[in-house]
Amino acid sequence: MVADIRTATVADLPAILDIYNHAILTTTAVYDYAPHTLEMRQQWYDAKQADGLPVVVAVVAAQVVGFGALSWFRAWAAYQHTVENSIYIAPSHHGQGIGKQLLRELIDQAKQRQMHTIVAGIDAENIASQKLHQGLGFEPVGRFRQVGYKFDRWLDLIFWQLMLSD
Repeated sequence: MVADIRTATVADLPAILDIYNHAILTTTAVYDYAPHTLEMRQQWYDAKQADGLPVVVAVVAAQVVGFGALSWFRAWAAYQHTVENSIYIAPSHHGQGIGKQLLRELIDQAKQRQMHTIVAGIDAENIASQKLHQGLGFEPVGRFRQVGYKFDRWLDLIFWQLMLSD
């Protein structure tokens, strides 16, 4: 399936919130327990806008079915050329190539911003996300054992990295 990928707007925040909260409540893609509020998503969006970082959405039949964003990897100045990506897809649209479209857009956005590298922290059990990232050139660079605890079990986090420049 081909989705339209575009820059997110404030009007997209309720759909983004629904997708994100589903991930919080039902998956280990987000190491959080409680659903977020619309106010929290608005603050998140405003911070991205203030930092000049992209938030993009995937739209199918006039409905937001996924979103992605770039975030600063760490707050210190020396990390200014490193971003972290995040991508979430509505469960009704998993496995349709929308994540690949969103990740390609985020890679392009990072290159336009002259970023040096992109990282992704992916739960060790999230094989689909690992395959997505690997398919677009990311490589696993580190595994943090039992750094998360959710659904009554310890979770490992694998960091993946894509170099954008030499």
